[in-house]
Amino acid sequence: MARILLTVVCLMCALSARAETKAERDARMAWWREAKFGMFIHWGVYSLPAGLWNGTNVPGVGEWIMSHAKIPMAEYQKLPAHFDPEKFNADEWVAAAKNAGMKYIIITAKHHDGFAMFHSRVNSFNIHDATPFRRDPLAELAQACRRAGIRLGFYYSQAQDWNNGGGAYGGKWDKAQRHNMDDYIDTVAVPQVREILSNYGPDIPAVLWWDTPDEINQGQAAKLHAVVEEMKPHLITNNRLGGGFLGDTETPEQLIPAQGFKDRDWETCMTMNATWGYKRNDDDWKSAESLIRKLCDIASKGGNFLLNVGPTSEGLIPQPSLDRLRVIGDWMKVNGEAIYGTGPTAFGLEAGKFIPAEGDKRPSFIPAAGWRCTTKSGKIYLLIFQWPTAQPFELPQLQSKVLDAYLLADPRREKLVVRQGDTPGVSITLPGKAPDPIASVVCLELADQVARVSPEGQLP
Repeated sequence: MARILLTVVCLMCALSARAETKAERDARMAWWREAKFGMFIHWGVYSLPAGLWNGTNVPGVGEWIMSHAKIPMAEYQKLPAHFDPEKFNADEWVAAAKNAGMKYIIITAKHHDGFAMFHSRVNSFNIHDATPFRRDPLAELAQACRRAGIRLGFYYSQAQDWNNGGGAYGGKWDKAQRHNMDDYIDTVAVPQVREILSNYGPDIPAVLWWDTPDEINQGQAAKLHAVVEEMKPHLITNNRLGGGFLGDTETPEQLIPAQGFKDRDWETCMTMNATWGYKRNDDDWKSAESLIRKLCDIASKGGNFLLNVGPTSEGLIPQPSLDRLRVIGDWMKVNGEAIYGTGPTAFGLEAGKFIPAEGDKRPSFIPAAGWRCTTKSGKIYLLIFQWPTAQPFELPQLQSKVLDAYLLADPRREKLVVRQGDTPGVSITLPGKAPDPIASVVCLELADQVARVSPEGQLP
């Protein structure tokens, strides 16, 4: 009965909270909307087997090895005794993110295996108490992020927990996992969320990133939501808590939605290779060119890009990840103005088009590869992937008067030749060679604060 009353109280508190005004929400979301680009870090004791169990390569992503290999709890719980990431250096990780142009970091405080990557007093299955390392990497990252001016957020698997009694997403393979979900929420999840909201100062976490809500009900989710509302109501949460709580952000995973989300903040999370947690045999790396163009595409649709790294059991970000971050950072140093704090395209059709459905099939979207567009007050940025061989570059739909045009890669900002008559349309004469083979950016300064574009140039 006490549990039922507590659930009712949590729901009443959630429903009775004063609705946030648009101005309040805009102020709360302002830093996140400005940031555009963040680092996801999947790191845990699963980096020790790194995709290999009993000499066999386990299919699937590295952080799911316990589930995919059906490892008994007693066996998995032996791993922390061998987990000693002595090469972990918080300042080096944060520097890698900052040099790449990333403005925030989200790290796994606890993933589905239930192993806490912080010093939890609630449960001894954590990196401080169960390993030779005996440090709290979240505390060290918090200090490093403050020194570097980077925001820090935490991922927390609130419902699925294979070692502490949470859900198991499709079945429990070990009878020792058979626990009561309400007990897990009350004795593990809620107290640990209180810890990560209170252990690291008033500014951390800036984001709480929930995951896999499939086995959590409304009452259980309400308890977790109530903790956030009580302790840090101004932090940003995603849409994966469950129980009908929408959070602040949509989270498309491993994909970029064709047209973004019209009325919701959103963030694409994506791996650099095929796995989130470190997996020694995964060499399916995306190119730096591909990642930069994905960042441009996401920004052009009004979203953020949360790009993942999976550190090793030694505490090192893999070199292929660092190589790609370095290339992205070099590009951002020149062209970041076209990403940070921008709004979505003034046009839309340049992103591609939908092919009508035939029969029972759904409409399919065919992306275009040529260019993307972002906007700021009084400015349009053209992020050009395929440098036009035919000159000039045409924007027949643009109605706003162009006051100036230049390349961001040109330190002198020399004016490009622009032709514009009384009818809609702009012609821009570009240099014969692209300044950047991946994406070159042309900035158009406009007479209007908001670009005027003819209706046929916009998405419906």
